[in-house]
Amino acid sequence: MTFQEGGSFGGGRVQSRRSGAGRGAAIGGGVGGLGLLVILAISLLTGNDPTALLGGGGGGEPGTDSTIGECTAEQANTDRACRLSATLDSLDTYWSSTLADADANIPEAVEFTSAVSTACGQASSASGPFYCPGDQTIYLDLGFFDLLTSRFGAQGGPLAEMYVYAHEYGHHIQHVTGVFDSADRGGTGAESDSVRVELQADCYAGMWAGNAATTKDPDTGVTYLKPITAEELAQAIDAAEAVGDDHIQQQSGSGVNPDSWTHGSSEQRQRWFTTGYEKRDLAACDTFAARDL
Repeated sequence: MTFQEGGSFGGGRVQSRRSGAGRGAAIGGGVGGLGLLVILAISLLTGNDPTALLGGGGGGEPGTDSTIGECTAEQANTDRACRLSATLDSLDTYWSSTLADADANIPEAVEFTSAVSTACGQASSASGPFYCPGDQTIYLDLGFFDLLTSRFGAQGGPLAEMYVYAHEYGHHIQHVTGVFDSADRGGTGAESDSVRVELQADCYAGMWAGNAATTKDPDTGVTYLKPITAEELAQAIDAAEAVGDDHIQQQSGSGVNPDSWTHGSSEQRQRWFTTGYEKRDLAACDTFAARDL
């Protein structure tokens, strides 16, 4: 998607953390010989605490912290860090107008390299993007998108990246609305609550995307984004396909085992994103009421 020319996005929305070398930076290399691919297969785009899988503990040596400054629309269209900041601005506005509880409770966001300390424990880049309910913060290493393309076969593109941001923001909405508290997020299986949580976050991402070209910046009255093209929509749907449990299991060389799923199949993730995009309604995203996931 393309941000409207002339738009400007306030700084301070996203914190950047650059990790120093140390214990934290080494966590993601592999646990018990599983390797990066299998770690991602377990924790990719999850609302659960990935550090329980990574064995994270204390932090590494201190790094450097900064914040992403004000970005123009042109920068948001070409620079990943600015795109993250601008997308979150759009998500803030959309969810504040869609859900009353979200208005005064927007998530924080941290983009980092190597490793990061969170209220959920220590995590590494191998965790993949995740949301930590303990500090209501979205964490991600922007290099993840290169991995998504090179290792998982996604075509990439701006809307593919925005889909990931919107999915993690969806987990924050689930935290605000009590879904995280009521769901059994520790279970596995094609019909498990874990899968329902993830598919609902995909649907919420689709809701945002479906409304993104009509969501206006309250300060300027200008819409954040230009209408989505068919090619851009295909980017997001392709990203949803790439992070399906069945696809990741195939890529890791293991057989497809629905009993171990925590996120849903490629078909399910694509379908629920599309449901949100087309229906644009919270009720349509109630995966917990759905008989057929």
